[in-house]
Amino acid sequence: MKPWRVLLADDHDIVIEGLRRVLNHPDIEIVGAVNDGRSLVCAAEEIHPDIIVTDVTMPLLNGLDAARQIHESDPDVKIIFLTMHPDVAFATEALAAGGSGYVLKNSAGDELLTAIREAAKGRIYVSKAIAETVQQALSSRSNTYRSPLGSLVAKAIDRY
Repeated sequence: MKPWRVLLADDHDIVIEGLRRVLNHPDIEIVGAVNDGRSLVCAAEEIHPDIIVTDVTMPLLNGLDAARQIHESDPDVKIIFLTMHPDVAFATEALAAGGSGYVLKNSAGDELLTAIREAAKGRIYVSKAIAETVQQALSSRSNTYRSPLGSLVAKAIDRY
């Protein structure tokens, strides 16, 4: 099996450095790193990674808007949000923007690796600390609109 090609995006160099260490794994090839949302969109178009790990809040273009733009040109890329925001509104917005994962920065590195594996399998992963609350928020949406994300997150939650 060839390694997953991963593009990193965070506005803090020390976080990028830490991610490189956490993701030093035979299944993962880091193909680039950027520090803002606009650079993320450009790098995604040039590199065509399998998976993107990005922060929600970045300069020039936030991670949510960058994800939307990236998904317009490459709907197959998996995007995992790595963030300090435990707010359910951020998480549900990230999933609605096409995110395949939402991992809190205070989680263990293993949780990010799990999110990458789940995304590669076409599943959605949400940090254990907020997974149940996110699932409830998604399932409480209006009956007139049911997002398919609710069942996908539920399946990922059931596994852990």
